[in-house]
Amino acid sequence: MAKQTYDAIVIGSGVSGGWAAKELTEKGLKVLMLERGHNVVHVKDYVNATRAPWDNKYRGYQPQQAIMEAAIAANDKSVYSPGKFTVSTEIKEAPYTQTKPFNWYRSYNVGGKSLMWGRQSYRFSEMDFEANAKEGIAIDWPIRYKDLAPWYSYVEKFAGISGNRDGLAQLPDGEFMPPIKLNCVEQDISTKMTAHFKGKRTMISGRTANLTQPLGDRNCLSRSKCALGCPYGGYFSTQSSTLPAAMKTGRLTLRPLSIVTRLLYDRDKKKATGVEIIDAENNQTYQFYSKIVFVCASTLNSTWVLMNSATDVWPDGLGSSSGELGYNLMDHHLGVNVSGLAEGFDDKYVYGRNPSGIYVPRFRNINGEKSDFLRGYGYQGSANRGNWARNVAEYSIGVDLMEAITEPGKWYFGMGAFGEMLPYHENKVTLNKKDLDKWGLPTLSIDCELKENEKKMRLDMLEAGKEILEAGGLKNVNGNDPGYKPGGAIHEVGTARMGHDPKTSVLNKYNQVWDAKNVFVTDGSCFTSSACQNPSLTFMAMTARAADFAVSELKKQNI
Repeated sequence: MAKQTYDAIVIGSGVSGGWAAKELTEKGLKVLMLERGHNVVHVKDYVNATRAPWDNKYRGYQPQQAIMEAAIAANDKSVYSPGKFTVSTEIKEAPYTQTKPFNWYRSYNVGGKSLMWGRQSYRFSEMDFEANAKEGIAIDWPIRYKDLAPWYSYVEKFAGISGNRDGLAQLPDGEFMPPIKLNCVEQDISTKMTAHFKGKRTMISGRTANLTQPLGDRNCLSRSKCALGCPYGGYFSTQSSTLPAAMKTGRLTLRPLSIVTRLLYDRDKKKATGVEIIDAENNQTYQFYSKIVFVCASTLNSTWVLMNSATDVWPDGLGSSSGELGYNLMDHHLGVNVSGLAEGFDDKYVYGRNPSGIYVPRFRNINGEKSDFLRGYGYQGSANRGNWARNVAEYSIGVDLMEAITEPGKWYFGMGAFGEMLPYHENKVTLNKKDLDKWGLPTLSIDCELKENEKKMRLDMLEAGKEILEAGGLKNVNGNDPGYKPGGAIHEVGTARMGHDPKTSVLNKYNQVWDAKNVFVTDGSCFTSSACQNPSLTFMAMTARAADFAVSELKKQNI
C-alpha cells in the first residue's frame, strides 16, 4: 500500500470533528477524517425518522428483555458499555472498567453524538473562565470570554441557534434566530417567578440548535423527532451542516470503520507524523501521515488515543509530561427533578411539537444569592398537558373511558437541574492493559465520583427548584433526588486540560499539545472547568478557533 499523506488528519466525526473538517478544508487543506464506526448517510440512513409509532416493532419501545439486560449492565460495577448510543458496536466489543460507577454513553458512527444530542446551546461566561483562578481551584483557564466570543458568534451563525437576547451576565447573548416561544403555562410561570425573585432568578426560552428560520436548504418542521435523525436538517449535526460544507470543497476524505490505535511520533522533530488505525472490516493495520492532527474523538476516547500513543519519550502517552493526562474528569450532575400542577389553563392547548423548552440560568453564588457550595446550576424543563394515554382512574372501561380520553388532561410542569462538577485531580481515567477489547487494545478504566461540593449543591437544587415552582403558582409541588452516577449527563469533559504552563496542563491556549505542537485536541477533554451550561457550543467555538490558528501556524512554518 502506497504511503498516504494529507495536510491534516481529523480523528472523530462528531460536533468537534465535523467543525475541524469544515474549517481545515475550507482553508485549503487536504483532510482525512477517521471514524471508528459505520457511515450514516444524511436522510437515507434515518430509517425511523418518518415512521409513525405503529410502524415500528414494539411501537418504538424496548422489549422487556432488552430493558432487563440494560438494567443488569447498569448495575455491573466492573464492565459496562450501554447500548443506547453505541449503535455500530456491540457492548462486548467496546467495554470499559468502572472503579466507581460511571455510565459512558458513546455514539460510534459518522456524526457521533451530533445526531442525537439535546441541542441546548449556551455560551460560557466571563465568570466561568475566571472561577478557577478566583477560587483557587485546580488551575486557571488560559483564555477568557473575549478570546472565544467572536468564535461563538461565528459558529452560531453557521449552525443556526434559536434564542432570545436576555441580557444576562452569567449567560451571554449570541447570534440568534427568533426563539422558540414559551407556551402559555411556561410564560405564566416565568412571569410570576421572575417578579417574585425580583429578577435574580428568571426562566427563559431554551437556546437550541433548532432552526426557526430556513438556513440554506435546512428547515425545522418542529416534528420533535430529532433523536431519530432529521431528513430536513432542522437541527445542527455533522451530517446536516459541517460534513456537506467540507465535502463541497473536494478536499475531504472520509474513512469510517477506522479504529485509531495511536498517534505516530517523531522524537527528533518532536512532532506527530500521522495516525495508525485498525480497519474494523478486515482487521488490517494502516498508517496515514499528515502535517497536523486534530484529536476530536470525544473526551474519553481522545484521552485514550493520547494515552495509548506511548513512546520511550512519553511512556504514559503523548501529552503526559505534566502528569495531568487522564485526570480532572468532570461531568454535569443531574437527576434532581421538581414538578407541579398548573391550574387555570384548562381552556388552553398547544398545536404542533416543541423541540425545546425552558431554561432557568444559574442564580446561585451571583447577584447576592450565596450558598455553602461553590459554583452553580441551571434547570431545563417544560409544561405539557396530559393526553389520551393518561390513566383516567374513574373510568376503567367502556364508553365513559372513550369519551374521557378524547379530552386533554391537566397541565403539568417539570424541570431538572444540571450542576457543575469541580475539577478534582483524583477523578481520572487510566489505561487497563489487562482487559482488552475485541481488537486486542487496552480498555479504559474510569474512577470518578461526586464529592462534598456537589452533594451540597444537590440539596439546594431540590429546595430551590420547589421554591421556583411555588413562586410560579404551581400546586402539588414535589421533587426528588434519586442519586446520580457520573456520565449520565453525557457532558464529560476534562482529562487533557488547557493551561498556561506545560508543567500543569496538557494543552496550551490554542489547544496544542505541549509535547507535540502539531497535535490539537478540541473536544471536551480540553476543558479546565465545566461550568453548568451544556458544553457543545463551546466545543464548536474552540475547534473553529484552533483550526484558524493551526492553518496560520502552518503557513508560517511554525509547526
